[in-house]
Amino acid sequence: MPNVTRLDGAARTRRPVVRVAVRADDPLTRAGLIGELQGGPGIELLDDAEDADVVVAVAGPDLDSLPGGRARLVLIADRPRPAHLWPAIEHGLAVLVPRGEVTTARLLRAIADAHHGRGDLPADQLGSLLRGLTRLHAETLAPRDLTLSGLSRRETDVLRLLADGLDTAEIATRLTYSERTVKNIVHGLLTRLGLRNRTHAVAYALRHELI
Repeated sequence: MPNVTRLDGAARTRRPVVRVAVRADDPLTRAGLIGELQGGPGIELLDDAEDADVVVAVAGPDLDSLPGGRARLVLIADRPRPAHLWPAIEHGLAVLVPRGEVTTARLLRAIADAHHGRGDLPADQLGSLLRGLTRLHAETLAPRDLTLSGLSRRETDVLRLLADGLDTAEIATRLTYSERTVKNIVHGLLTRLGLRNRTHAVAYALRHELI
């Protein structure tokens, strides 16, 4: 029977279920993790990572063979070198759990954090990541007028004004651009991100918290 919570003695609601897949090269390690998570509150274990909300993966020494897809990643690893964090982030890293800290309670908390979009990295790893982001911005993004969001400052300004309901002429006046410049900015943004129209662009930016 599904887990239920009684509200006010009458109303019944389902406990939110997080679909979790487990990945590990060693079959015994994978079986052990599945055993730890099986029966966990609100956990549904899946075989296919493509259908999972969260993937719990045990990394090799070089963080090889990380799963891809849309799922958020809980990575169990020895403390990786800074250069290895970037591939993990590209694979959806949300929480890094050092091998020595793995317990059932810690895994369940990591899965809940990942599912709700909360990141968790050890302090030294977070410091390395922030320094890397600073270098990325200074050496790669800023010279191309891009920000860490992937948008240029001009694109961000235009999107914010579109979200406020301004039309092309009003945006041009507010930003002291020509109307042609505003149209070119919007066209470039739509083309690069594969968006249909201005409404879609605003929705995309809001959904991804870019503005």
